[in-house]
Amino acid sequence: MNNLTNIQLALPTGSLDSYVQSVNKIPLLSLEEEQALAKRFRESDDLEAARQLVLSHLRFVVRVARGYSGYGLAQSDLIQEGNIGLMKAVKRFDPDVGVRLVSFAVHWVRAEMHEFILRNWRIVKVATTKSQRKLFFNLRSAKKRLGWLNQEEVNAVAEDLGVSPADVVKMEQRLSAHDASFDGPLSDDSETDGFAPAGYLENSEMNPEQTAESRQTEELEKQGLYSALEELDERSQNIIKSRWLAEKKVTLHELAAEYGVSAERIRQLEQNAMKKMKLAFTD
Repeated sequence: MNNLTNIQLALPTGSLDSYVQSVNKIPLLSLEEEQALAKRFRESDDLEAARQLVLSHLRFVVRVARGYSGYGLAQSDLIQEGNIGLMKAVKRFDPDVGVRLVSFAVHWVRAEMHEFILRNWRIVKVATTKSQRKLFFNLRSAKKRLGWLNQEEVNAVAEDLGVSPADVVKMEQRLSAHDASFDGPLSDDSETDGFAPAGYLENSEMNPEQTAESRQTEELEKQGLYSALEELDERSQNIIKSRWLAEKKVTLHELAAEYGVSAERIRQLEQNAMKKMKLAFTD
């Protein structure tokens, strides 16, 4: 019921100026026309009536979006989010209450724009709770007039918004901060490249003690391997080196042809040599 997703607004999709000019040409509705359309939509799910309600209020969304131009976000994106809020308002509008749609819709339009701004203004969220969101938008407006707030102004803002002075100070700090690249340079100066946040993380793979211990263990194992090899006869040494240590491994049949014995005999010699080496390691 009251599904607005299929409404076709049929407005230009080119430049923002073209869009604004088009919505400003759409006639405003009188109170009687607005109530008649709202009743048709509520009682009969008349999507054409809902479409006319939405179209006649698009200029209002543009006007609200202009009030949020200082956040560095595209006006077209803000307008699009505001239009979603307008559609939600049309869906919930009750003409019998006795208020105009524009007065009812302002909450929904601003709510959608606020959500969009908080999602996209910074990589890291600056406001998550209801009180933080209220403080974010009101404090930003206050800072435009007053700059950095002194303690008296902080107390006044806190009392006006029903939050603590500490919350006001914390939000003011968040508003003044900037996103920093995690692993990129903080500036174009190459001398400061190493001061990115990633440069302060611990690298457990480069523990000097573990590295030295690992190298020492590897060296001892290598020495033990060659000591064990020296305990073997020349043929057994050649078999082990050819089968396990050479860059290009030799097959049993190739060694069998070299020594004039069967491949099974070479396998037995290999196994015996491995057992002798294992014993040499454990001694």
